[in-house]
Amino acid sequence: MDEQTKTRMVTDVLFARDRASRAMGMRIVDVAPGFAKLTMPVQRHMVQGHGSCHGGVIFTLADSAFAFACNGRNVTSVAQSCDIDFVAPAKLDDVLVAEAQERHLGGRSGVYDVTVSREADSTVIALFRGRSRALRGYNVPNLEENAATGGASS
Repeated sequence: MDEQTKTRMVTDVLFARDRASRAMGMRIVDVAPGFAKLTMPVQRHMVQGHGSCHGGVIFTLADSAFAFACNGRNVTSVAQSCDIDFVAPAKLDDVLVAEAQERHLGGRSGVYDVTVSREADSTVIALFRGRSRALRGYNVPNLEENAATGGASS
């Protein structure tokens, strides 16, 4: 199985399990090994008292893109640390785009940059950096064997 196919299959399984991202209206637009692109509409319940999208919501979108980028190779990986810089506000009904890109992967550690922008005009909303740590195990055990036989893993 090629790496792109494996990444897509792993992402589909993880997204199906990810109630938080789905509940927030996130959609996966594209994935590749070390890369993920997600969108999310800013909904009424995501707007804080100043009339802009809550920073925690923007962080969650960036964190989800980071998670899909660092888990696509089917090695269970978690956030070790991350930080975010908010550079422009997002408003109700904006559609946000988060693009996560792997910058370094070595041993059990990875570094990923995520840019969150407004879909309509490409304005950068936030810049996020996440550092991942690989754990033992796989997101989808026996993926290659299941793909070869046409079966799904549990």
